[in-house]
Amino acid sequence: MFPPPRKDFIALTLGDAHSHAYNNAKHRRQSCWRKWKRLPRLQRSLILFLLALLLILALLSYSSIAEQWRGLSDKEDWLELNDRNLNFPVAQNPAAGKPPAPVVGPDLGQAEGPDEPRGPNVPVLSKAPPKKKIFSNRRGPPSLRKDGNLPATKAEENPKQQLVPEEGGEEEEKKVVSWRGAMIEADQATDAPPSANEKEAAAPGNPAAPGNPAATDLEAGTPDRLEAVRDAFRHAWKGYKDHAWGHDELKPISKSFGEWFGLGLTLIDSLDTMWIMGLKEEFAEARSWVEKDLSFNKNVDVNLFETTIRVLGGLLSCYHLTKDQLFLEKAKDLGSRLMPAFKTPSKIPFSDVNIGSGTAHPPRWTSDSTLAEVTSIQLEFRELSHVTQDPQYQDVANEIMRLVHKLPGKHDGLVPMFINTNSGQFSHKGVFTLGARADSYYEYLLKQWIQGGKTEDDLLEDYLQAVEGVKKHLVRQTGPSRLTFIGELTHNRFSPKMDHLVCFLPGTLALGVQNGLPGDHMDLAVQLMETCHQMYKQMETGLSPEIAHFSLQASYGKDVVVKPADRHNLLRPETVESLFYMFRFTKDPKYRDWGWEILQSFNKYTKVPGGGYTSINNVCDPANPAPRDKMESFFLGETLKYLFLLFSDDLELLSLDKYVFNTEAHPLPIWPPPPK
Repeated sequence: MFPPPRKDFIALTLGDAHSHAYNNAKHRRQSCWRKWKRLPRLQRSLILFLLALLLILALLSYSSIAEQWRGLSDKEDWLELNDRNLNFPVAQNPAAGKPPAPVVGPDLGQAEGPDEPRGPNVPVLSKAPPKKKIFSNRRGPPSLRKDGNLPATKAEENPKQQLVPEEGGEEEEKKVVSWRGAMIEADQATDAPPSANEKEAAAPGNPAAPGNPAATDLEAGTPDRLEAVRDAFRHAWKGYKDHAWGHDELKPISKSFGEWFGLGLTLIDSLDTMWIMGLKEEFAEARSWVEKDLSFNKNVDVNLFETTIRVLGGLLSCYHLTKDQLFLEKAKDLGSRLMPAFKTPSKIPFSDVNIGSGTAHPPRWTSDSTLAEVTSIQLEFRELSHVTQDPQYQDVANEIMRLVHKLPGKHDGLVPMFINTNSGQFSHKGVFTLGARADSYYEYLLKQWIQGGKTEDDLLEDYLQAVEGVKKHLVRQTGPSRLTFIGELTHNRFSPKMDHLVCFLPGTLALGVQNGLPGDHMDLAVQLMETCHQMYKQMETGLSPEIAHFSLQASYGKDVVVKPADRHNLLRPETVESLFYMFRFTKDPKYRDWGWEILQSFNKYTKVPGGGYTSINNVCDPANPAPRDKMESFFLGETLKYLFLLFSDDLELLSLDKYVFNTEAHPLPIWPPPPK
C-alpha cells in the first residue's frame, strides 16, 4: 500500500496547476491581442463597425418586439389584425351617385352606454400625473431643444422642472407623431406631464374655469360667443405675456417658456388674430416688440417650412391687414435669409437653414425632406414676390411644384411622404396618407390655384386627380354607425387610421366646390365633417385624440378606437378650421354649435389658472387629462382665430372671395386674374 499523499504536496501540486493554467490563459490573451494588432487598421475598424451594427439591430429588434406586446388590449389587437386581413369594400363613388349619408352614432365616449355622463366636473389640475424619467431633448421639429445658440428656458435652468415626453411610458417615448408635416418623435413634439414640483408651482387646487352650462344655450353668432373667444384669447395671451414674452412658446403650468428657433413664434403667429378680434392694446404691444426686438440676424438653424408658414406668413398677413411697412420689411429680411435652403442639386429645398450664416442642410438623420414641407411654402414665397416685385421667391417655389407634378411614383394622384433633396425623386414609396408629412401638399394645390387667379392648370389637374385617388383608395366607412373616414395605404395594405390633421380636408373640399369644382366633393366634405365632429363627441373630455383608429366591424360597439399612445390633444385647429368653411358655405348652424362645444371642452380641460391653455395627454380621462405644460403657437394663431370667424356674423370679415388662408391660418390676398 502507498502512503496517503501529504497535504502540503497536494497544495503545491494544485498551486502549480493553477499557475500553469493562468499562464496559459495569459499567453492566449496576449497571442490574441498580438494577432488583433497585426490586422490592418481598416479591417479592425470594419470589424468594430459590424459589431456595433449588430448590437444596434439587436436593441431595435428588442424594442420592436416589446412594442408589439404593449398598446392595445387583446380585443383591440384582435380587431386591428382582422381589419388588416379583410378585403373592405370601397365607399360608393360619389360620381356614380351620392354615397349614403352618414348615420350619427350615439355618444360612445364610454363603454357603459350612450347615456353615460362624460365624467365628473372636476378641477383640471387636481391630480398630479406620475413622475417619469427625464429625457434629453433631441434635435428636430418641433422640439423645444436646448441649442447652444438659443437661451435656456426657465424650466431647463431647473432640472426638477424638465418635462418628459409622454404620459404613456416607454411605448409613447418611441411613438412617432406629427407636427405639421415633419416626422418627429414624441418627445420632440411636445412636453409631457409636469412633475410634482411643477404641479405645486401651478397652484393645484385652483381648478380651470369650467364651461358655463348656461352658456350652451347661447345662439350662434351672438356677441356672447364672440366675446367668449376673445376671453379665451386674452387668457392665453396673459399667460404668454407674463411668463414667455418674446419667446417661442408658453409653458403655462410651470409658468415658463420654451424656445424652438428663438423668433417669438407665438407672438408673431398671434398678430393677425389680435387685429381681427379688435384687441388693439395687445396688438400695439406685440407690434412694438416686432419693431424693437425681432431680429433675424442670429446664428440659429430654423425649419424652412415651419418658419415660412408661421413667421413669414404671419408678417405678410399683418402687412396686408394693416398696411404697415414694418411687417413688409421684416418679411423681406426673413425671406432673403431663407433662400439658401433652395441651393440643392435637385432644387428640392433642404429642411433646415441657418438664417445667420446663410447655410442650409437636411436633417442629420436623413437626406430626405418631407413632401408637405417642400410643397407647403408656395403661398408665402409667391406672395413675397408679388409684393416686392422680386421674382426670385416665386421662381424657387414654383419650380418645386413643376418637379413634383411630373415625378413618377404617384398613385392616382396620391404622393409618397418623402422626397430626396439630392436626386429630387420620391423616397419610401408605397405609403400614402393625408395625415402628417403629406397633408398640406393637397391643401396647397387648391389654394395656389385660387391665389393665382385660377390660371395654373397643372395645380388644378393634380388636385382633382388627388381627390379621385382619395375616394378610390382611402375612403371607408365604419361598421357601427357608417361614419366616413380617410384611412392610409401602406404597400396596398389599408389601415383604418386617421390623424386629426386630416380634418383639414372637409374645409378644403368645400372651398374647392365654392370655386367651381365638382359638387360631389361637397358630399364627401359633409360626411367627413361629421366624422371629425364624432372624434370629439365620442371622447370623454369632448376633445379629439391626435390619431383615431376606426372600427370596420358592425359588431364592435365604438366607431372611434383610441390607442394609448394616441390619446393626446395638442389644441389643434383642423376641425374648427373646417367648421368655419362649412358654415360660411352652407350657413348650417350645427357647425357653429359643434365649434361651441369644442371651445367649452377646451375651457374645461385645458385652461390653466392664471393664464394660458395646455395640451393634454389623455382625452379619455376627464378626471385626469394629464396636462403636458405646453401651449402651441397655433392655438392662438389658428384655433381661436377660426372659432372667432366661425361665430362672426360678418361674412365679409376676411371674405373667402378675397383671401386665401395659408396652412397656419394667415390670410393672404387672392391675386386678380391676369388680363386676357
